[in-house]
Amino acid sequence: MFEKRYRLNLVFNANKVYDRQVIEGIGEYLQAAQCDWDVYFEDDFRHRLDGLNHWKGDGIIADFDNPEVEALLRNTDIPTVAVGGSYHHKNDYPRLPYVATDNAALVKCAYEHLKRKGLPQFAFYGVPSTDYSRWASEREHAFIEQVGSDGFEPHVHQGLFTTAELWETAQHDLETWLQGLPKPIGIVAVTDSRARHLLQACDHLNIMVPEQVAIVGIDNENMARYLNRTALSSVEQGCKQMGYEAAKMLHRMLLGYPVEDSLVVVDPIGVEERQSSDYRALRDPYVIQAMHFIRHNACRGVKVAQVVDYIGISRTNLETRFIDEIGCSMHEQLHMTKFYRACELITSTNLPFDEIARTCGYPSVQYMYTVSRKNLGMTPGEYRVSSRLGKDA
Repeated sequence: MFEKRYRLNLVFNANKVYDRQVIEGIGEYLQAAQCDWDVYFEDDFRHRLDGLNHWKGDGIIADFDNPEVEALLRNTDIPTVAVGGSYHHKNDYPRLPYVATDNAALVKCAYEHLKRKGLPQFAFYGVPSTDYSRWASEREHAFIEQVGSDGFEPHVHQGLFTTAELWETAQHDLETWLQGLPKPIGIVAVTDSRARHLLQACDHLNIMVPEQVAIVGIDNENMARYLNRTALSSVEQGCKQMGYEAAKMLHRMLLGYPVEDSLVVVDPIGVEERQSSDYRALRDPYVIQAMHFIRHNACRGVKVAQVVDYIGISRTNLETRFIDEIGCSMHEQLHMTKFYRACELITSTNLPFDEIARTCGYPSVQYMYTVSRKNLGMTPGEYRVSSRLGKDA
């Protein structure tokens, strides 16, 4: 016999990357299980709570990080699976089948990544505590606990909520906090959005990233990762896996299997490392400045002479210091910085190769092909295909 055609309501704000990826995971389960379900969510991707009480469907998957949604659905008679963040107190979980992102593990991923870089101090940039930011409070608690247990002082700042009207005030507040932090320091930002605020504030204050402040966000949001001059390192959550598990759990409920009070906590995928956390424990202040200049200007086609002019000491002196600290010449570092940037754009975008060549400061696309064959043993096109096959495997 064919399975009943169920009607499913997705109660998410799909304008957020987290919610979109959860919904994508739900879709992957529906395809894998060949579920012939009718799925409903709002045309503009935002849930409407005023109509939820009148929903007459068969099942619901909902974002319980939203306290209004939780309050409305906690006693519903419709089979419901809740999705949200993990809690360090078990009593804080809803009394419904629940799929959670592991907030403590997300923070640990970011913190351990920065710690492996050799950074001596750590900070956390969160958001103000409200009923709508319980997930952020959990991440802040995890950071304080993890850093404190390692014997470090946890520097924490919640900052202000940012709106168009309060943007300048919020950024001034953030800049004041950044100026007072010891350096060098690694900062875990509660989201990619807050991490981008940090990058902008550091740029305004001429604080070198990552040489003085290394930053890791959480979400790995592809759409906005290049909005700042410095590409952002970020922890990728297992959101699609969360959606898949939630749909699987609801399917079992609809088929009559017992899943009451079930809890699934999904691990993060890991850190996607980019420039913002590419910290090296350098001692020589001239080399630190030279590395910062190279990171930000290599793709503009600068030469060693321009690095030397910026630092203001003799070329021989700077080259000797650079080789002692970095282990290669300034020319080699300029070359590799351009090459790594090209590789990142090849694998993470669909930009034409001639545009990537121009963006990375190569004199021609043919020259970039030559560099690619020499360093990778393949053309940019072959590298793009192989990298994406590897991710899909």
